[in-house]
Amino acid sequence: MFGSTSSSRVPRSDRLAGSPVVRRGGQWWLVTGSGSILATDPTFTGELDRFAAAMAAADREVARIRDERAAARKEGP
Repeated sequence: MFGSTSSSRVPRSDRLAGSPVVRRGGQWWLVTGSGSILATDPTFTGELDRFAAAMAAADREVARIRDERAAARKEGP
C-alpha cells in the first residue's frame, strides 16, 4: 500500500469513469484517500479492462456524433 498516493492527487484522466480505480503502468490500482492497493485478481482486472475498453469506445462514438452534428450545422439547411 502506498500512503503517498492520495485520490485527490490522481489526475482525472487516469481514473476509470470517475471511480477509485486507476490504471498505471499496465496495472490496476484501487485508490483511496489513505493509500492505494494493487488489484491482482485476474477476473476483476479483466472486467476492468473490458469496462475501460467499452468506455473508450463510447467516448469515441460520442466524439464522432458531435463532429457530425458540428459539420451539419456549418453546412446549414
